[in-house]
Amino acid sequence: MPYTDEPAVAVITPTGLSNRRLAYLEELYESLRLQTEVTWEWIIAPNGPRADPERIPELIAKDHRVRVCARPDPGPAPARNTALNYVSARFVAFADDDDRLPERSLAVRYDRAMDSGLRWVAGWSADWRVDGSLETWMCPTPVGRHEPGDVWTYWPTATGSKPPLGHCMLLTDTQLARAVGHGGLHKGEDYTYVMGVTGRSAGELLPAVVYHRRDHDDQWTADVDYRDQAEFDARTHAWNQGRAERALYRALHSPDGLNEAKSLV
Repeated sequence: MPYTDEPAVAVITPTGLSNRRLAYLEELYESLRLQTEVTWEWIIAPNGPRADPERIPELIAKDHRVRVCARPDPGPAPARNTALNYVSARFVAFADDDDRLPERSLAVRYDRAMDSGLRWVAGWSADWRVDGSLETWMCPTPVGRHEPGDVWTYWPTATGSKPPLGHCMLLTDTQLARAVGHGGLHKGEDYTYVMGVTGRSAGELLPAVVYHRRDHDDQWTADVDYRDQAEFDARTHAWNQGRAERALYRALHSPDGLNEAKSLV
């Protein structure tokens, strides 16, 4: 059947278009093609000095649901933020170029968002091992509804634990995503996005796996040098942002919230 409907969900993918990741990108595309019960658009954001858009596989480039937003400068944060300019869908999700979306990943979150009126809906993420097995990450954030700022409370310390929710687990109202953005950090920009989205609006975590995170040797986050001062600073920045978002919301919506907000200064 010809694709005629307006997209309900946009998926944004930053990519350096490295040789090995081109095959991964094709697998992500195939997982998008298998998404049912919801219309979608895919914004691919090549970034980096070698991210030539001409390297995008022809099958992907010719799909009219795909838009390319190229940046010559490196960095996933500006790539993700710039890609938001090209979104026409009401909701947006992010997917890395080496991962994939399981069946009904978009539909299960979109349907719940539409039924509930919530501005963000998330699901679980599963690590996709080299042998093909999947291991669900039972994130600190519990299943169910969460009021603005509550997700931050499941992140005890900035550097002693990982953020309580992953940004690729989220389906977010596009206007909220634009209001928050991914900051401008060299790394850890996804932490700030999660704290901003969940800090400004109520949402829900569903007991369903909606993302497959590929486990492989070329992952930047698996590099022994990834946990450096820049990553430490990014976590601290995001943790402070989450705390501030919660305090500011409570200042506007609860009698004791103003004093709580003042105590952070």
